Amino acid sequence: MQIPPGLGALVRILPRLIFAPATVYIGLQACDLFFGRPVPQWLNIPAYVLSLPVAFAASVVYAQIRDRRQAALHGAVLAPAMNSKWPGAFDKLSGIVWNFSNGHIGEFMEAECEEIGQTFNARLLYENRVFTTEPEYIKAILATQFTSFVKGPIFWDQFKSLLGTGVFNSDGAHTTLQDLMWFHRSMTRPFFSKDRISHFDIFEKHAEDAINQMRIRLRDGYPVDFQDAASRFTLDSATEFLFGRDVCSLSAGLVYPPSSPLSKDPNILNHPSDRFVRAFSESQIAAAYRSNYGSSWRFFEFWQDQVQKYMKGCYEFIDPIVADALAKKHELKRAGLLGVEHEAKEAKEGETLLEHLVNYTEDQTIIRDEILNIMIAGRDTTAATLTSATYMLSQHPDVLARLREEILTKVGGSRRPTHDDMRDMKYLRAFINETLRLYPAVPFNVRLSTEAQVWPSVNGGKPFYIPPNTMTIYSVFLMHRRKDLWGPDADIFDPNRFLDERLHKYLTPNSFIFLPFNAGPRICLGQQFAYNEVSYFLIRLLQSFDAMSLDMATQHLPPADWGEARGRKALEKVVMRSHLTIYVKDGLWVRMREANPVESV
Repeated sequence: MQIPPGLGALVRILPRLIFAPATVYIGLQACDLFFGRPVPQWLNIPAYVLSLPVAFAASVVYAQIRDRRQAALHGAVLAPAMNSKWPGAFDKLSGIVWNFSNGHIGEFMEAECEEIGQTFNARLLYENRVFTTEPEYIKAILATQFTSFVKGPIFWDQFKSLLGTGVFNSDGAHTTLQDLMWFHRSMTRPFFSKDRISHFDIFEKHAEDAINQMRIRLRDGYPVDFQDAASRFTLDSATEFLFGRDVCSLSAGLVYPPSSPLSKDPNILNHPSDRFVRAFSESQIAAAYRSNYGSSWRFFEFWQDQVQKYMKGCYEFIDPIVADALAKKHELKRAGLLGVEHEAKEAKEGETLLEHLVNYTEDQTIIRDEILNIMIAGRDTTAATLTSATYMLSQHPDVLARLREEILTKVGGSRRPTHDDMRDMKYLRAFINETLRLYPAVPFNVRLSTEAQVWPSVNGGKPFYIPPNTMTIYSVFLMHRRKDLWGPDADIFDPNRFLDERLHKYLTPNSFIFLPFNAGPRICLGQQFAYNEVSYFLIRLLQSFDAMSLDMATQHLPPADWGEARGRKALEKVVMRSHLTIYVKDGLWVRMREANPVESV
C-alpha cells in the first residue's frame, strides 16, 4: 500500500516541524535551570504555537538577506519579484492555476513580463522560481552555463509517477542526474542516425492509412479530428520505428464528432490503444498541473497521487509489449541464437531500440519507463506540430495554395517524396519553422541551478544573480512571439519571415531566439526525424487535399471576449493548452476538399 503523497511529505518535513517547538522547550527548561524561575504557564502555549511561523519567517528573511548579499558580492542583483498581495503569493498562484485550465496559454506570465520585464522571480509558496523569455539567459541555461542547470530533484519528484526514473545502469556507474541524462542520450542517439531516419517506408505505410481513413470519413459527411488522426499516425510510426512493430492505433478507427451516436461506440472507446492514449493524456495533464505548486505539490494531492491513478491504463498497454520482447530474447537464448556479442551494450545494425533495451537489461520497470519517455518524444511533439500546421493551413488558404504548388512542382500529385525532395523544398521548411515559432511543441521548460550563477546584463540592465537550488523556468513559446526579437508583425503567421530579409535582420544575428528543439548538449536528438516525419505527412496530405477549414459547428471555440484581446489571442479560433506538450482542447475538427488525383504542375 502506497503512502498518500501528503502524508509522505509531512513525514519528510517532520524534523523541521519539530525543531522550532523543541528549541522553545529547551529554552524554557534553560530559563528554569539557570534563573531558578520557570516561565509563566500562560506564556508556554503561545511560545509553542508561534514557534513555527516565527522560525519559518526568520528562515525566509534570512534567505532573502543572504541572496541579496551574495548578489552584491558578485556585482549583480536579484531578479525582480512579482508584485503579490497575499502571503506566499497565493493570489498569483491562483491566477496561474486558473490560466492553466481556463485561459489563453501563457497569458498570465506574458502579462507579468510586460509589467516587470522579461526576467523575474515568480516567488510562489516562498520558493524562488526565476522565469525568463530572454534569449541570452535561455542560452546560459542550455549552453554556456549548461553544467550548472539540471532537471533537478523537484522536477523528477513531480514527474516520477509519469516518467519513472529512467535509470538504465545496472552497475551503479551513473550516480548523478547529469550522468543519467548522458546515459539516456547515448542509448537513444544511434537510433536517430541519418541512415535510420532517411528510410520513409514506415511514414508511407501509416500516412497512407491515416489519409485514407480521413478521406472516407469526410466522404461520409463527417468532419475529422485531425489532432486525433495525427496522434495515431505518429504513435504507430514511432512505435514501429523504435520498437520494431506498431501498436495499430489507426486500426481502431478515427473518432467521430461528439454529436454522432458513433462517438460512443464501445468498440472504439475500449480499443487498447484508445484507452492508453486517454490515460496517457490525462496523466500528463495531472503531472503538468502539479508543477504549478513546485516542491509543495504533495500537499495539493494529499490523499491520492493524481498521476498514478491514470498510469494503470498506460501500464496495461505497455507491459505486454515489454513482456513479448523479453520472451523473444529468452526464446533466442534457449535456441542458442543469442550469443554474448548480442548482449553487448552498443546498438547493432538493424536492432530496434526495444531490442537494445531488452539486451541491456531485463528490468521491466526500467524498460517501461524508457518506452513512455520515448512515446512522449516520438508521438506527442510531432503530433502537436502536425496539428498546429493544419490549423494554420485552415486559416491561411494563400499559404496552403503556395505550399501545395511547391509540392506539386517538386514531387507531383502522387509520387512519394524522397529525402532530396524535402531538402529542396524551401517554402515547406519555412512553413514548418513558422508553425514551430508560434506553436512550439514544448512551450515551457524548467531547470534547477546546482550552483550560484550570474547571468550577464542585457539591454543596459544589471547582471542577475541566480542562487543555488533555484528553479529556472523558460518559455520559448513567449520568446518566439516577442516583437522586439521578431519584429512588429511577430503575432502574424507568415512563413516568408524565414525566407526574406527578416531572416537576416532578426534570426541570423541571434539564433537563440528560435529554439523549438532546445539547444546545447540537450538539443533534441529526434530533431531531423521530426522534420522528416512532419514534412512527409504534409506532402502526402496536400497531394490528397487542396483546401481545408475548421468545422465551426464541432470545434471547441474560444470565448467571445478573446476577439477583443490584444495580440495573437484575438486571432485564435481554437483553444490551445499544454501539459508537457502543446495541444488543441477537444481536438482540431476540420473539413478538407479532395484534390484532383492526376493534378500536377
